[in-house]
Amino acid sequence: MTKRTAAGIALLCIVILTSYFLNQNISISWRGTEITPPAIHAPALPGITKTAPEKIYICPMHPEIMQDHPGSCPICGMGLVEESINSTLHEHAPGVHVDSATLQKLGVRVTSLKKSAISQEIRAYGNVTIDQRALHNVHTKYDGWIKKLYIHSVGQRIQKGQVIYEIYSPDLIMRQKEYLRFMARRNQILQTIGDVRLQENEYVMELLMELSRERTRFLQEDIDIETVRQIEDNKQPFEVVKIVAAESGVVAQINVREGNFIEPAATLFTLANVAKVWVDITLYPDQLGQIKNGDTVTITAANGQHINSMLDFINPIADSNKVSARATINNAKLHLRPGTFVDVTIHAQPREALLLPRSAVLRGGDGDRVMLSRGAGHFLPAYIETGIENGDDIEIVDGLLEGAEVAVNGQFLLDSAASMSAAAERMRAGMHNGE
Repeated sequence: MTKRTAAGIALLCIVILTSYFLNQNISISWRGTEITPPAIHAPALPGITKTAPEKIYICPMHPEIMQDHPGSCPICGMGLVEESINSTLHEHAPGVHVDSATLQKLGVRVTSLKKSAISQEIRAYGNVTIDQRALHNVHTKYDGWIKKLYIHSVGQRIQKGQVIYEIYSPDLIMRQKEYLRFMARRNQILQTIGDVRLQENEYVMELLMELSRERTRFLQEDIDIETVRQIEDNKQPFEVVKIVAAESGVVAQINVREGNFIEPAATLFTLANVAKVWVDITLYPDQLGQIKNGDTVTITAANGQHINSMLDFINPIADSNKVSARATINNAKLHLRPGTFVDVTIHAQPREALLLPRSAVLRGGDGDRVMLSRGAGHFLPAYIETGIENGDDIEIVDGLLEGAEVAVNGQFLLDSAASMSAAAERMRAGMHNGE
């Protein structure tokens, strides 16, 4: 099949389609507008005649930006290139013209691109974890040997003041003896000096206060209070001393066993206070532009319970193309278990954006586009970049400026006519080159 034959068949198809539109009393012309098309962000300039200038200026990156004088593109800032009006309309802007009667029959409506507030709910999943600020490491204050452990497994709940292990420590035995000497001296002073003279003797008062502070320091050695009372009553040190927990929490880590030698540098146990927990939320980098610290978060637990919180941290470093964010929850009465998964909904705060109805956007394999109205029934396909969607609205990120008018219905017919116009121009160009 020769090129001339193929071109003839294609032209015949176009004639058939044209005949169909004519039979439907629909008037659509495929040639470009005969007036100077204004920039998409401004209304038609007054005083423009139907006589097209010999030259127009067009943006190489955004061919829908055309004007009759030099300048720069309002979208990308590139300088406009001077081209002939005919070549520009045929090569860059295969638009269509629809008369007013046909527009009414088709019910074509246009709307303006306007700025408005938009927000989006981002759904993700989260992992309940231990608040790292609520971890408490348990250390010994003396070298010694663990004689007995009262902590047996991770997850065991420990209360403040509860005995957690027993230790044999020569250093602690010496500390008990030193404490007993202080106590004996204190008791001797109290027995030999009367209350009246005691009040008058500042030196003795200072000494007794120092002895009292020594007892306080001894009690801060995490020694069981009952053991301290027995030491004071029996006036004898204990070889094996019971040590109590200084904080409440859940056992998160155990590093010792009975019989181990321990020293102050070693961490024996790690206790976690689960009254507050973190929810680590997994996000993707393209979602970060929609959220910020302080956004409201709704967390749905496995039992269906809804918990309200807010974002208080967004990790600036991604890991395997994922970014973690965090919300803190008061878990005193919720009993969320660290390690469990929860559903998370982030209510992003509204922001101002350029919006169009979703129905105005044509989806295609080569990108999203709209049918841009040039006025007086002239329409031109314009490629756009879209952002988030919210209900019936969609955000326009690039390709159009505020005030641009696009078709919100009937755009499929307009787009098909524009595509046929471009095909016809290519076919005529091919036939001309073949001749």
